[in-house]
Amino acid sequence: MRVFFPSGKPDELQFVVIAARHNGRWLFVRHRERDTYEMPGGHIEPGETPLEAAKRELYEESGAAEFTLEPAFIYGVERNGVTTYGEVFFTEVLRFADLPGFETAERVLLDAMPERMTYPQIQPLLMERAEEWLHLAQLMGKAHE
Repeated sequence: MRVFFPSGKPDELQFVVIAARHNGRWLFVRHRERDTYEMPGGHIEPGETPLEAAKRELYEESGAAEFTLEPAFIYGVERNGVTTYGEVFFTEVLRFADLPGFETAERVLLDAMPERMTYPQIQPLLMERAEEWLHLAQLMGKAHE
């Protein structure tokens, strides 16, 4: 498996992932059928834009009720000769509601990545890139601190 960051936007995106912060801490969620943590995200539904998917997934998985949302970067995953693409968004969650009860058993706010990740070959790379993106955006005055 190979994770990469293309310079252009592919014709089709299949996934969204949200690098989310609240009060200076990173948001991770735990699916009710797993004991590992992940960044909120999921599949883009037919007819849905990546932005719409990011808003939906963020709410469904974390209960985020009020937030900003900015596209950050595109990533690709090549596995067994098949390449899929996703878009990572950055958000600053301003307010949470109760968990909607769809898939998520728990949301946690942490200073760093959790030890047990659901996608350990992918999401640490996405988090590293998101932290770089956030740092550059803050330097340019384009993102929340």
